Amino acid sequence: MTPIAPLITSFMREHMPQQRGYSPHSCETYAYSFRLLFAFAARRLHTRPSLLQLEQIDAEMVLAFLNHIEHDRGNGPATRNLRLAAIKSFMRYVEFRHPGALEQIARIDAIPGKRHDQKLIRHLTMDEVRAVLDTPDVTTRLGLRDRAMLHLCFAGGLRVSELVGLTLENVTLQPGPSILVFGKGRRERRLPLWKETARDLRAWLAVRGRPPATELFVNAQGAAMTRAGFEYILEKHAKTAAARCPTLIGRTLSPHLLRHSCAVLMLQATRDIRKVALWLGHADIRTTEVYLRMDPSEKLEAVEAVLPPALRRGRFKAPDALIASLMADARTVPI
Repeated sequence: MTPIAPLITSFMREHMPQQRGYSPHSCETYAYSFRLLFAFAARRLHTRPSLLQLEQIDAEMVLAFLNHIEHDRGNGPATRNLRLAAIKSFMRYVEFRHPGALEQIARIDAIPGKRHDQKLIRHLTMDEVRAVLDTPDVTTRLGLRDRAMLHLCFAGGLRVSELVGLTLENVTLQPGPSILVFGKGRRERRLPLWKETARDLRAWLAVRGRPPATELFVNAQGAAMTRAGFEYILEKHAKTAAARCPTLIGRTLSPHLLRHSCAVLMLQATRDIRKVALWLGHADIRTTEVYLRMDPSEKLEAVEAVLPPALRRGRFKAPDALIASLMADARTVPI
């Protein structure tokens, strides 16, 4: 039996950050997947997570875990596939260190990802975005911060990790307002800012003060804003905005919804999917093509650009026998 604790420790502390160069956000996502897996296996085997053995995490256990997160935790197929990908990555790391587990690892690697429906991405209209951005009280310090955060998240199409991780040194307001963003895959991109967005950032920087955190946005205690903190702020202002914008009633707003809304606006303005991909920081333009499916104006242009086939036209003329039978039927109907 092979203890799994030393393997997962070296995988998370050495292999991922040092040998593969994974970002802290990726390491955090993987760690959460393993935390769920080991907690489930420990309950199933009536032991502690630190005492789990590699041989106990077999294909049957992995399949039971995937079924658990779908039916008991209510996760969707996309989340299921994400957890499975983390497990397979760890097993590929293990197979070079424990050849005796090759058959077990091959069975896990053979577990397929689950296909699922790909629904259209939801987004906000400009009126809905405006209602959310107008909600913070800009006469207060925290209101200025909230307006700047929400405005920058939407205007830049930023992921929440990119927003809360943005540092002061990566914000340029003179001569041309712009920000330097570190996105997925350690890819950098520089985004120009709208004048209105730059104005809100200047207003926040004027009252931000000098807390110890180097991040642009900080919480009430002066520490760096967290993902959960921003999600709470967005949810709070979304509920207030629903009072003036009825279409927001009952809707759950997420930071990624603001990113989707920015993408749709950019696509409608530029008509160029490549520019949208550059703005969002997508490594593959196929990821951006999802916005083409949700924008009806793109399909309308295709319909208008193609001439419909010229078809022979005519009018239906009822034969005399049909008219006579209808008249006869009409005379037999009692008045």
